[in-house]
Amino acid sequence: MYRLTSARRSRFRLAATTVLAGVAVLATACGSSSSTASSSAGSSSAAPGGAVAAPGGAAAGSSGAAAAGAVAGTLRLGYFANVTHAAAVLGVADGTFAKAVGSTKLETQVFNAGPAAIEALNAGAIDAAFLGPSPAINSFVKSKGDSLRIVAGATDNGVSLVVRAGVKSAADLKGKSIADPQLGGTQDVALREYLFKNGLKVQTNGGSDVDVVNQDNAQTLDLFKSGQVDGAWLPEPWASRLVEAGGKTLVDETSLWPNGQFPTTILIVGKKFLDQYPGTVQSLISGELAAAGEITANPAKASAAINDAIGKLTGKKLSDSVMASSFKNIKVTYDPLAATYNASSQHAVDGGLLKTVPDINGILDLRILNKLLKAEGKTPVSAAGLGQE
Repeated sequence: MYRLTSARRSRFRLAATTVLAGVAVLATACGSSSSTASSSAGSSSAAPGGAVAAPGGAAAGSSGAAAAGAVAGTLRLGYFANVTHAAAVLGVADGTFAKAVGSTKLETQVFNAGPAAIEALNAGAIDAAFLGPSPAINSFVKSKGDSLRIVAGATDNGVSLVVRAGVKSAADLKGKSIADPQLGGTQDVALREYLFKNGLKVQTNGGSDVDVVNQDNAQTLDLFKSGQVDGAWLPEPWASRLVEAGGKTLVDETSLWPNGQFPTTILIVGKKFLDQYPGTVQSLISGELAAAGEITANPAKASAAINDAIGKLTGKKLSDSVMASSFKNIKVTYDPLAATYNASSQHAVDGGLLKTVPDINGILDLRILNKLLKAEGKTPVSAAGLGQE
């Protein structure tokens, strides 16, 4: 059975202490560090006065600049090379995003983990990012609401607990090693909640019925193949890759949520950037809606294009079976499913990662998204009392 080395265990305990002391340390679902960066410029021109001529016009903001729909010279965007980031992967690869932002130069950076993207955002290295809801909540709480706003959803679902043969129920997990991407992350919270609900003890510093191992997804796949971990709670395409490696799905996370839906990827923007350049944010959201529309209208073509893009970003395309399974398990959407956020925080409390449920009122600003949706004749989405809509 795979076990942490003493040095790694020490780092793990330190991270756990940080989670408990920090009140709201939540992270994302993928790997560990940042990867590649690129840039491109759109071809359309800006409207007079610097406002982007985006569908539906400029959205009202919190300042004169916001009211004018001001645009930025450059937009630096982070995302992951994952199927759960389908709209972002496609929108960057086929030029939809660059076209949407017009005269604004689009620079992109691929990350393997939400915390790295949040660090880049807080350091002023990027302006917006697609990532899981947990690191967004973490950053919002730690900054007392000053760091970011969630401005749209992106992807729901696409997360599973995959285990090796012989594990047939939650009870069979006792004494096993189960991996997830990161301590306090979206999948880590879900795994710990599941174990808690099934009467299995899980601590952040040992003494558990189940050994929860936090590590990079690619490493998890290798260790699963070699028999050193017994399963993992992972997003797509990693869950399907474990199935391809001989695992079986024990839990599809959709079965644990009301209506079978939960947010996996959302779009966040730095608060200062949103305040200063709402026109650019509107264009970015417009680009996301366009990319999502392409996926919905022609999923087979979009799936192939996304796999090609993932291949270019990572050096290897996914197998046809993994891509088909991954794509089937996700739902591309612009709704951030705000009503689930307090439940996610409660799950972190149940799993021993938080002492109390944090106050995240104000984390969402859906005004621009809803303005665009109304212009397209679509129903606005709800902030569930956690922000503006």
